[in-house]
Amino acid sequence: MTAAKAITALGSVGQLAYLPSDFDATLKYWTETMGVGPFYLIENVSLGDMKYKGVPTGAVFSIAIAYWGDVQIELIRAENAEPSIYSGEYAVTDQLHHICIFIDSIAEARAACAAVGAEILVEGTVGADGAVIYVDAGGGPGHVIELLQNMSGADGIFEMIRQAGRDWDGSEPLRTLG
Repeated sequence: MTAAKAITALGSVGQLAYLPSDFDATLKYWTETMGVGPFYLIENVSLGDMKYKGVPTGAVFSIAIAYWGDVQIELIRAENAEPSIYSGEYAVTDQLHHICIFIDSIAEARAACAAVGAEILVEGTVGADGAVIYVDAGGGPGHVIELLQNMSGADGIFEMIRQAGRDWDGSEPLRTLG
């Protein structure tokens, strides 16, 4: 099995994520030029048991999420300089930073990544029962893949955000969540 088939067998791309150098200008681009929104801001996120390249890290970041049809758009803002994919060599800005595949089993994702030699960059827990890994499957910076096993309740939150974007009238382009 090739790398592409092993990883794509886990699911389809559900999210396009960006690490903009100017968060506010990028938000304005997506909401005013592209008409995507509203974005929901979750500030000061930190993964449980977060590791970067196998070493514990205290990285903190904020995210804004909206939907363009059925594809989630995520804008990321690093809140500190702790080791992560949002600082250092993987902190590519102003272009696609990573894609996300929503998965059912983090164990299956780890096995698929191991089978193709993908390097786990970040791993951690999400809420009480979710987990995530970010991997470099060989493309280097700018080619990161996030594999997310959602925590309980996240699907409902994502659906609420998706529905808010269906007939969005442009008002309140950035809303706070959590």
